[in-house]
This record gives sequence, C-alpha cells and structure tokens, in this order.
Amino acid sequence: MSTTINSLNWRYAAKRMNGQEVPAEKLENILESIRLTATSNGLQPFTVLVLEDKETREKLFNSAVKQPQVIEGSHLLVFAAWKSITAEQIDAYFDMVYEERGMEKGALVQYANFLKDHFTNQSETEIFNWTSKQAYIALGTALVSAAEEKVDSTPMEGFNPAEVDEILGLKEKGLGASSLLALGYRDDSADHMVIAKKVRRPKDKLFVKI
Repeated sequence: MSTTINSLNWRYAAKRMNGQEVPAEKLENILESIRLTATSNGLQPFTVLVLEDKETREKLFNSAVKQPQVIEGSHLLVFAAWKSITAEQIDAYFDMVYEERGMEKGALVQYANFLKDHFTNQSETEIFNWTSKQAYIALGTALVSAAEEKVDSTPMEGFNPAEVDEILGLKEKGLGASSLLALGYRDDSADHMVIAKKVRRPKDKLFVKI
C-alpha cells in the first residue's frame, strides 16, 4: 500500500486539538504543496492567510460557529478567493511564465487576451464561484499534504463568510473567504472521533469504468 493511501487512512477531520504547535518545516511543506497545486490556467486566483496568532483566531471563533479547532489548533488557514480577475493580474501571471520559462515576452498574447475577454464578461458572483472552486483544489492538496506530514487537519465550510471577511479585512483586498483549514494535532482524550472507523463508499459504488 502506498504511503499516500496509508496517510489518507490515518487522517480524519479532527474535532478537538491539543494545542501542540506544528513544526515550521512541516507547515512550510504543507504551504508549498498549496503553492504547487493545480489550478485552471495556472492563475492561482486566491490568497491563503496563515493565522498563527491566537488572538486573531479567537476573534474568528464565534464566526466559525464556535468550532474549537479554530483556537485549539496550531494554525488556521483561510482560503480567500479573488472576487475579480483583472487584465493586470493576467499580465502579471504571463510575465512570470515568460521569465520562468525563458520565453519571449508576448509569445502567449493570444492566450492572455482570451482570458482577459473571458473574465471581462463574467459577473463578480460568477468569478467568485470559479475562484472558490480553484481554492478548493488547493484545500484538497493541503489535506493530503498534512496527512503525509502526520499533521491533523479540519476543513471547514461552517462559518459566516461576511463576518470572517470583515474581521480579516478581506473585502478591501478584493477577496472573500471560501474555506478554512485548521492544522494541529488531535486530542486523543477529548475527541470522540479518534477511534471511529473511517467510512467511505465502496469502489463499486463510487467508480464507474467505461
């Protein structure tokens, strides 16, 4: 059995955490996996806030329906999706592509213009729905990476986005919180799910081979 499968069998959404700090190296590996994750067109249209400060996390506690992992964990990641995609952001991405790949500037101008035209015709709601999906790809990658680092993680949709945005000043930055991820270590004595068997649909119900 692969190490990834073993890690995914080990992981679960921890309900209580013990306050132990995640080592810097493990945290950086998880963050690097987020940076390297797949996104459509490679745009990475989101920002990830890495909250270690407990006072800030306490401010978010009520807005996250009092989920204890928010403050019991070591870190809280806030996946904040872009609410708009501008021509300047697209140009900045392609400038990075040209530099990193040693390409002539403007070599992909038709591709860049296609993206500019596409997003110009999208509403803010449509763009945020799309960028949130891209952030969810990164969230999934973070879950796998954390499991391989033997760091517990709890993904959260149960929070008040408007309140989280206000507390963190996201609206002014053109961002909106799409998901949260608590990182830390399970509290074996307080978390009733520690001994619960993982339940997943069987392969023959989940996969259809054609």
